Amino acid sequence: MTAPLLEARDLTKSYSGRPAVSGVSLALAPGEIFGLLGPNGAGKTTTVSMLCGLLPPDSGTVLVAGRAISGDADPAKRQIGLVPQEIALYDELSALANLRFFGALYGLGGAALKSAIGAALDLVGLADRARDLVKTMSGGMKRRLNLAGALLHDPAVLLLDEPTVGVDPQSRNAIFDNLEELRRRGKALLYTTHYMEEAERLCDRIAIVDSGQVIAEGTLRELLKKLPASNRLRIEIEGAADLPLAELKALPGVAEEPEPLVENGRLTVSLSDLSLGTAAVLGWLTARGATPGHLASERGNLEAVFLHMTGRRLRDA
Repeated sequence: MTAPLLEARDLTKSYSGRPAVSGVSLALAPGEIFGLLGPNGAGKTTTVSMLCGLLPPDSGTVLVAGRAISGDADPAKRQIGLVPQEIALYDELSALANLRFFGALYGLGGAALKSAIGAALDLVGLADRARDLVKTMSGGMKRRLNLAGALLHDPAVLLLDEPTVGVDPQSRNAIFDNLEELRRRGKALLYTTHYMEEAERLCDRIAIVDSGQVIAEGTLRELLKKLPASNRLRIEIEGAADLPLAELKALPGVAEEPEPLVENGRLTVSLSDLSLGTAAVLGWLTARGATPGHLASERGNLEAVFLHMTGRRLRDA
């Protein structure tokens, strides 16, 4: 197994005695995008802050390439790049001036800084806008420039805290292309987002956190197995009145939860086995005098897993 580039071991953090992160452990391998998902207030940003060394954990360890981070000036932190949730740019400066400033903070200068800026702008597709003031740029361009700033020192690990908030579909796809290219180059990327479809597209592995703890982790395929029903079957039917829907749960391939229901002449049933359950449900309907019409199936998705693991209660903090 490839040694992780970034590893967290039993991280904890509390504020005024209230736990924000409780025993979070995870590991990122080279050439991997690792998704970190959770409701508002689940501890994602606190975890990211500890991983990059901005916030010291109360207990636990962060290791970069096998070496524990210790102290603000630890050189191991230079292997980490951070793309924060809030755009960290100076509006009154040009894109080029922003990158020169951030490059200088990394200790870069001269030809090395010029080369790093050129490579970063090329990657994010902003080479032709280098001299534009940031305040004239769209939200998507600012997000891409934010990413460029985190890449100047060529970090092995990149932490991205909701990097596509408020951007248009074209800019979002451009950012996805950038991240997939960085993965091909062997970078290890941690990606937090509230957009489940982004995690489905990008992430090799995903951890779901809630109340400061990792409650599920694995590939998308592994997480989908946690659903009580991996598919839903929808059938338009005639003669749907008074069907004993409770009987459906005893059929082979039909999941016990959630309950089957009929709305507007359409039956919805959750299935644990699509082929077995579909045949059983159609046979059951025919035997009870109902006439099946159009039918469609849809597989479970990451959003369904997320809601199943964290609940449907509204989170405001």
